[in-house]
Amino acid sequence: MLKQALAALFIAVVAVPALAQRTAEVKFQPGNFGTMVNGTITGDEYFDYVLGAKGGQELFAELQVSDTNGSGVVYFNILPPGSDGVAIYNGSIDGNTARITLPEDGDYTIRVYLMGNDRDTGKTIGYNLDLSIQ
Repeated sequence: MLKQALAALFIAVVAVPALAQRTAEVKFQPGNFGTMVNGTITGDEYFDYVLGAKGGQELFAELQVSDTNGSGVVYFNILPPGSDGVAIYNGSIDGNTARITLPEDGDYTIRVYLMGNDRDTGKTIGYNLDLSIQ
């Protein structure tokens, strides 16, 4: 009986779906070196924008709130190729405008997320993210 109860608990815990996180590849139109992406983020979700670039290029990113049902604060981090979550730019510390020289070739991730009360209470924030490579 105890084994059946533990097995049922294990199945219930494993069957709980993980919060789906979203990813999109960023591509520039021919002849352009930048683009604007927009979306919404709710609670503890995050949205990863993946952008291929070469070391030595300058990445510009600026994040602005477009709509909110909370306090309207959204952040982004820039993660280098192969990162396990460690950022080379942290928007919650450094602000919502970044201009950084990229250290290596590869796919960079711009992760948009919420913190604090908006995250904890499941608020939704709309945003515009301006991205360019020079």
